[in-house]
Amino acid sequence: MKQRNIAIIAHVDHGKTTLVDQLLQMSGTFRENEEVQVRAMDSNEIERERGITILAKTTAINYKGYRINILDTPGHADFGGEVERIMNMVDGVLLVVDAYEGTMPQTRFVLKKALEAGVIPIVVVNKIDKDSARPKEVVDEVIDLFIELGASIEQLDFPVIYASALAGTSSFDPEISTQEKTMDPILDTVIKHIPEPNVDVDGALQFQPALLDYNDFVGRIGIGLIKRGKIKLNSLVSCVRLDGTIKQFRVQKIFGYLGLNKIEVNEAKAGDIVAIAGLPDISVGETVCEVGKEEALTPLRIDEPTLQMTFGVNTSPFSGREGKFITARKIEERLMKETERDVSLKVKQIDSESWMVSGRGELHLSILIENMRREGYELQVSKPQIITKEIDGVMCEPFEDVQVDVPEEYVGSVIELLGLRGGSMENMESHDNQSRLLYTIPSRGLIGFMTEFMTLTKGYGIINHTFKEYAPMVSNAVGTRKAGVLVSIENGKSTAYALGALEDRGIMFIEPGTEVYEGMIVGEHSHDNDLAVNVIKSKNLTNTRSANKDHTVVLKRPREMSLEVCLDYINDDELVEVTPQTYRLRKKVLNTNERKKYDKR
Repeated sequence: MKQRNIAIIAHVDHGKTTLVDQLLQMSGTFRENEEVQVRAMDSNEIERERGITILAKTTAINYKGYRINILDTPGHADFGGEVERIMNMVDGVLLVVDAYEGTMPQTRFVLKKALEAGVIPIVVVNKIDKDSARPKEVVDEVIDLFIELGASIEQLDFPVIYASALAGTSSFDPEISTQEKTMDPILDTVIKHIPEPNVDVDGALQFQPALLDYNDFVGRIGIGLIKRGKIKLNSLVSCVRLDGTIKQFRVQKIFGYLGLNKIEVNEAKAGDIVAIAGLPDISVGETVCEVGKEEALTPLRIDEPTLQMTFGVNTSPFSGREGKFITARKIEERLMKETERDVSLKVKQIDSESWMVSGRGELHLSILIENMRREGYELQVSKPQIITKEIDGVMCEPFEDVQVDVPEEYVGSVIELLGLRGGSMENMESHDNQSRLLYTIPSRGLIGFMTEFMTLTKGYGIINHTFKEYAPMVSNAVGTRKAGVLVSIENGKSTAYALGALEDRGIMFIEPGTEVYEGMIVGEHSHDNDLAVNVIKSKNLTNTRSANKDHTVVLKRPREMSLEVCLDYINDDELVEVTPQTYRLRKKVLNTNERKKYDKR
């Protein structure tokens, strides 16, 4: 059976995973009676809830005598390292672009990776059935982007298909009337334009894992493309490690892919994308070879972490009430298990009860925390910090490219906000009462930015950012919260009476009946200093009836705080307590008097 290996790349939310769904459905890969859920490739719970792809997924379909291996890639910059490594496994990409939004920062980011790897692009203009679709202008934008990124003449000669992944229609013409309920134009174009894998079936074995999976029975599983030769179950092979040493191991399992299933196979040949188990600590970029014919492939680049935060054992007075796993040993085991699967994550022990965890960005780290919370862990985490590097004797920090789309009425306020956070404007353009601002900003300027930005633009603003480079540090203190907080001085349950009396002091994060402890943050102060407050005080009852009877206290709704908002919100002297049921904000020093001494110092 002939083969094609492709990856699907796009900006967040432009429809990659939905498109893969339709390709699977319409190629006849599923049985007719097989029930398939929407966005079937997003297999984990958080991916389904948020509608984002976190981990790259592998699938394959059979079509007209061809086996087409498809890799669905993440769109977020935090997981960009995976996109780069996947380009080494494929010969072509489907670049999916929204017919209204056009080229976005992530489109640029993933396309740059694809062009650098020299793969053949096919452009799919998706969501063509939107009323606001502007397919012709979008194709022009894509051509401009290709030229800007230095595409070769061959790469510029890309075919374009117009589709609606949601409706399952496609055609070669931008006119909506030509859309038909089929994905054949895309699949036919893949077969016609994308070359066969450039591999050698008869040579000595070379296989390089570009992605990792993990299970408790066989340890790490390396997923990658067989570049040369064949691999058989139970055969003895050599692994050329990243440090140049050689380790022999026996191949315990080989998994192939078809539809949504992993299929155990006995043999695989060059050009196949497979997963191999047998070496419990196999790593990305190592080369598996025939014994005696060890020849290493070029190691793959793994993106360095740019953000770090401290994970610690929960030390609050409510520790152990809600979680199953609360000890240092359990938390450490779980963090180490995560590093088995995620090569961009680094964990370093600070002391017996805390660890420094470094990752690619806030989303990367917050998804790890959310997964641990759902599994029953209790922990406390600090404010994310950027990782600085010394380059040629100069201290450097990570910078990001930021694209902001806002209604024109908010432009002035957004420019002011980005300026305060150390951003410098690169470009600005407006059409149809919408403005697009392009900025370069230090990564720490984006910590805590989302909440402020969404409040300022009343939820109408859209922001996208991608890592640009390490550059000399800027001096101003960007990325710290200006507002003070309201901190509880008592332990107990909050009352409506106490909260009502404090309403004019700021915005509350809790409602009546919430259990609080001394040092817990219960709201935001309307001034820039912290205020110690009593939220459990109740009304003194006397036996005298007053003329103006008690009116029911009507309170404003408390501000809802998601995990990302909490991580964004805290300052250096604060922590987020994470349990399976709640997120609580707290001061590092809980005792009010001790904290006053600490603040004076």
